[in-house]
Amino acid sequence: MSHQQHTLPGQRPGVRRYVVASLVGNALEWYDFFLYATASAVVFGRLFFPSDIDPLVGTMAAFAGFAVGFAARPLGGIIFGHIGDRLGRKRALVMTLTIMGISTALMGLLPTYAQVGLWAPTLLILLRIAQGIAAGGEWGGGVLLISENSSDARRGMLSAFSQGGISLGFVLSSLVFFLVQLMPDSQFMAWGWRIPFLLSVVLLAVGAYIRFRLPESKEFTAVSETKQHKLPVLAAIKTHPREILVAMGLRVAENGGSYIFLSFSIAYGVHVGVDKGLLLMAVAVSMLVSFGTYIFFGHLSDRIGRRPVYALGAIGMGAMAFPFFAMIDSNTPAVVILAFLVANGLCHGAMIGTQPAFFHELFSAEVRYSAMAIAHELAAVFAGGFAPLIATALLLQFGSSFPVSLYVIGLVLVTLIALVFSRRGIKAENRDSAERTVQNVP
Repeated sequence: MSHQQHTLPGQRPGVRRYVVASLVGNALEWYDFFLYATASAVVFGRLFFPSDIDPLVGTMAAFAGFAVGFAARPLGGIIFGHIGDRLGRKRALVMTLTIMGISTALMGLLPTYAQVGLWAPTLLILLRIAQGIAAGGEWGGGVLLISENSSDARRGMLSAFSQGGISLGFVLSSLVFFLVQLMPDSQFMAWGWRIPFLLSVVLLAVGAYIRFRLPESKEFTAVSETKQHKLPVLAAIKTHPREILVAMGLRVAENGGSYIFLSFSIAYGVHVGVDKGLLLMAVAVSMLVSFGTYIFFGHLSDRIGRRPVYALGAIGMGAMAFPFFAMIDSNTPAVVILAFLVANGLCHGAMIGTQPAFFHELFSAEVRYSAMAIAHELAAVFAGGFAPLIATALLLQFGSSFPVSLYVIGLVLVTLIALVFSRRGIKAENRDSAERTVQNVP
């Protein structure tokens, strides 16, 4: 049987290898990154900040460190976008995984506030910055491993597997935290919470092995040295300014809304008396289901176009802004799990499953890594990075989820405006290619 017969319809020979590598590598890297988000809601506020403050204030302080990590992501996007566009996607991705894995493992060794005072939150935030730099270079490279090696007809579906790795990373981090928090609280707070972070050493070894053995992206190797830019970041800003702004706008609801529904929702649930084990399980279940919905919506975008699917997700997220918190308030396990399934699996899933192919088609190959990283990570700062902090501040000020729901709707409106302009933002040649893709799908 020929090699071609082993591939899926619409694939180039060997693309399955890139799909697996991107999926596994992203899962391991984002496991590390999401650990901080979960620990911020459950542990860090109590252990790394003064014990004589309101627990909600401690959680806010931990989420402030969460935001700092996001603020570092554009720097990582610039650094590794440059490396990815100049030296190759593979080299950049091995470096991001190494930095992320080491930083996460070191978090598991940190002393607490009771032991070293202000050094505890200071060291925690420094390591979070390192995580942010690594994450800033990860997403674009993980996406391009697949999108630059897949055919036009199946780019949406195949590229969505990279996002599936993110969902699996979240599931893995939530599941490990769920298991260790079953320990007696005294043991969990004393040392049990460190286990998920220390496991990062093992995951780093697995991920690095996979990426070292990976061939370079086909589209990158096809770009001649004469077309490469000495400073790809500046070239991307000069040649694709509108597209970068459009991509940033598309990120606002997807990224900001997801961190409210994933990270802040845990703190909110604990605040209103919902068992934290139920909340962590609900997140894990919704993200596990999301793996399938990402692929489905990526496939749907191949059939009917990127914009309609993305709009469906954004509108759905706005519609869930108020019901989501009401369902958590019910403190009924089935209802709480359903809230996460709808908000994360369907609404968020429609946007994030479509996003890799959507962004790929906005930019040309010689600056694609840098352009995608700039747009993705700059938006992450003010959308996802500050969302849990702003939501917690609103809850602290008003004692209600009502203003948080309004905030979610505001994020959605920004993304819908970006969608209106996205048609004009896509380069003509890429837009025509995308339209031919839909027309050629049987």
